[in-house]
Amino acid sequence: MLRKNVLITGAKGGIGSAITKAFIAKGYRVIATHYPSSELNAKQWVKDNNFSESELRLLPLDVTDTAFCQEALSALLEQEQHIDVLVNNAGITQDTSFKKMSAEQWHKVINTNLNSLFNVTHPLFTAMCERRNARVINISSVNGLKGQFGQTNYSAAKAGMIGFTKALAAEGARAGVTVNAIAPGYTSTPMVEAMDFNILESIRAGVPMKRLATPEEIASAAVYLASDEAAYITGETLSVNGGLYMS
Repeated sequence: MLRKNVLITGAKGGIGSAITKAFIAKGYRVIATHYPSSELNAKQWVKDNNFSESELRLLPLDVTDTAFCQEALSALLEQEQHIDVLVNNAGITQDTSFKKMSAEQWHKVINTNLNSLFNVTHPLFTAMCERRNARVINISSVNGLKGQFGQTNYSAAKAGMIGFTKALAAEGARAGVTVNAIAPGYTSTPMVEAMDFNILESIRAGVPMKRLATPEEIASAAVYLASDEAAYITGETLSVNGGLYMS
């Protein structure tokens, strides 16, 4: 049986690492992207997690650069022959109130979190439709559903991901390509856990389940949406937020 390939952007982060490990545990071969200038850091991440060459391949990719992505991903398709699952997970924050937000903060978040969907998905989508039975999974956010003070850029980008998901799902359905989004709530990643203790406690108190999500819970949702059991689910947004926001 041919081993399935999954391409994961933002693979080194807290949620990205959990997604990577979950897919490897299910027998997938992971192609993990990293920013071109962070090669040493990416190699250390591979070493720290004991990923083998048969399990994981590193791919330098600037997800904000359309031409770079087109060239790199076209070459990747020639080498690998097939990408069965694409997980668009790359994302950043540049939080501040809208009145204080600079154009650079706006464009940096939109380019990384939203425009990257075109840059990464477009070079692969035709081949995925031709191969059929492929999956695109976009990691959005609870704040793309409800909004968040100080995150107009981030919330706009994550909401845009959901619109992208629904529209592309309509295009991929006839070819058996499902396109879904996951909207995590606050998740226990190193970045979140480094927040001020009182702020973190306030966040936990606001979640009906009184805790943060684990990265593994987000990863499990991604693996499910990639599975054969989820073949009839498309255009949906799966909220994993402990009841923080119910739409």
